[in-house]
Amino acid sequence: MANILVLGAILFIFINLLYFFKNKEFKYSYFSKKMFYKLFFVLAGITVAFAVLYYGLGANGTVLKYSLPDGEAVPHRFTNYLYFSGVTILSVGYGDYLPVGHLRFFALIEAAIGLLLPSAYFMKMLNSKNGE
Repeated sequence: MANILVLGAILFIFINLLYFFKNKEFKYSYFSKKMFYKLFFVLAGITVAFAVLYYGLGANGTVLKYSLPDGEAVPHRFTNYLYFSGVTILSVGYGDYLPVGHLRFFALIEAAIGLLLPSAYFMKMLNSKNGE
């Protein structure tokens, strides 16, 4: 039963995405592949850069803890920092990892970048569309 639900959900998502991109009204809207790819790669680069920063800070001591009641330190692996960086910049913030020490400040900066950068790209696209 679970497999059927998962398959149905994936199919539903795919059909909706296909409808969105094939819809005639979308062709009259402004979508810049160049800006989309630029935003994607800039966000990906910033995510990796912050993960490297967190990894470096983690070499000096505990900077991430599990949010469980015992609050154990998260193992010092790059993938853990990359995951934390990704959920921080995308403002998902599952809450399974908690930054401690200096990492809290850097996580705050990364979250602000994750909110402001897409807004800036959107405003730039809006202004370039109005300029045409």
